Amino acid sequence: MYFWLTQRHSAVKALFEIVEGQQGYFTAKQAAEVGFLLGSQAHHVKAGNWVRVERGIYRLARFPRSMEEQYVIYSLWSRNRAAEPVGVYSHETALSIHDLSDANPSKLHMTVPPNFRRTAPTPEVLVLHRARLAEDDVERRQGFAVTRPIRTVADVAALGHQEFAEQALRDGARRGVITHRQILDLRKRGGHPEWFDRMLERYSA
Repeated sequence: MYFWLTQRHSAVKALFEIVEGQQGYFTAKQAAEVGFLLGSQAHHVKAGNWVRVERGIYRLARFPRSMEEQYVIYSLWSRNRAAEPVGVYSHETALSIHDLSDANPSKLHMTVPPNFRRTAPTPEVLVLHRARLAEDDVERRQGFAVTRPIRTVADVAALGHQEFAEQALRDGARRGVITHRQILDLRKRGGHPEWFDRMLERYSA
């Protein structure tokens, strides 16, 4: 009995250490890896300890809520076969996270690798974009990842959203989250719409 209680305490402690970095959320696999039995999820949900939020994704019921927790949920949803989240919030959603421009998207935009596949349907709240992101394009936050401001501006411009791109470039440059060097480097890469090239030239002068 004592061994069982010690083992359970150890599992609870290990799970809490995981959810601290994920704003209260975790996967069934993560729980199993620290000692919770596979198939015991229904018991913990019924007992009021866990809350099921998506298939295979749970939240500790008593963990404090946060303004950004929805981003953790769908980051965990984007797990690959190695159970690693590969989705990165991008485009209008990244603008909103960085508080650049007036973008207030009704759905969550996420960039995933070109070969990303899930057997389960994509949640209706998600809009998936497929691209390979360099590590320099990505900013890691608590439990999720988002494209950096300069990459976000380029992505929005590629979709033809001129107003958002200009607002974000202006606000980002003013706040220092987009640097003069980053604008110059982006301009040198080329391949942008003509209107965006003119915009980059203006902000890099």
